[in-house]
Amino acid sequence: MNDQVRQAPPRVGVVGLGAMGLGMARSLRSAGFDVGVHDLRPEVAAAFAEDGGTAYASAAELAAEVDVLVGVVVNAAQVEAVLFGAGEVRGAAESLRPGSVYVMCSTADPNWSARLEKRLAERDVLYLDAPISGGAAKAASGELTMMTSGSPAAYALADPVLEAMSGTVYRLGDEAGTGSKVKIVNQLLAGVHIAAAAEAMALGIKAGVPAEALYEVITHSAGNSWMFENRMAHVLAGDYTPLSAVDIFVKDLGLVLDAARPEKFPLPLAATAHQMFLQASASGLGGEDDSAVIKTFPGIELPGRSDVERPERRQAEEN
Repeated sequence: MNDQVRQAPPRVGVVGLGAMGLGMARSLRSAGFDVGVHDLRPEVAAAFAEDGGTAYASAAELAAEVDVLVGVVVNAAQVEAVLFGAGEVRGAAESLRPGSVYVMCSTADPNWSARLEKRLAERDVLYLDAPISGGAAKAASGELTMMTSGSPAAYALADPVLEAMSGTVYRLGDEAGTGSKVKIVNQLLAGVHIAAAAEAMALGIKAGVPAEALYEVITHSAGNSWMFENRMAHVLAGDYTPLSAVDIFVKDLGLVLDAARPEKFPLPLAATAHQMFLQASASGLGGEDDSAVIKTFPGIELPGRSDVERPERRQAEEN
């Protein structure tokens, strides 16, 4: 009987059906998992379940039914609410069975993540620190990059779930926190690259270079970066619909600086980029696409929405 239990695929649930979580849940369903889901928007969970799977009214109800619970929420505060409840809403942690796994996919403070592993261990619940990268398109196709760390026992149960959601699973250690440390470094680069791309495009526009021509040349030159090519396409389209919002990088670069502070480690570029995103947020742009940081530069006329052919606006890499 025990052998049969071990051979059966783990029952899996996903909490948080935003652009990333919804794609991940669909990838799991495509891989043959019977997927349970919960989202604060019941209609989104219900729509997912129409094509297979089960929608649950709360994270606690979902947690009681699964072996692996994947959390795809924005930040540590939301993870806390999912696991330990908020107000009169019960948390998932009290419903998770002993030996089950919580997979934490948010960008968060590595020290907080390490503490969370210990808090869940007190309930005999396993934990994987597993932030993600790749954007909504790769989430939907099961090709995410996952930066993971945790115990061998957690991997043993969660492995097939991780493989179904990702193109590459990096195993970075036996204790929580290392995955989040690597994601922090990634976000340092992502935030600085977006800020630098905006600065470069703004300078070119100010100097009188047509934005489309500048984009064409830079994306075929040594100064190009993935973020320039991706985010400046949003600027050319005049489309600041948030795929990854300005306020995400206010948060993430804040986490980068927080991680360096105890080490007394200087991060001059990250600090400058953080100030740029803060300025954009303070100017009322916090909910716009992170490429809207370019709007803080004075004296330039940015492209507007147009039917003129422009580079395709591709999915941004999200938190």
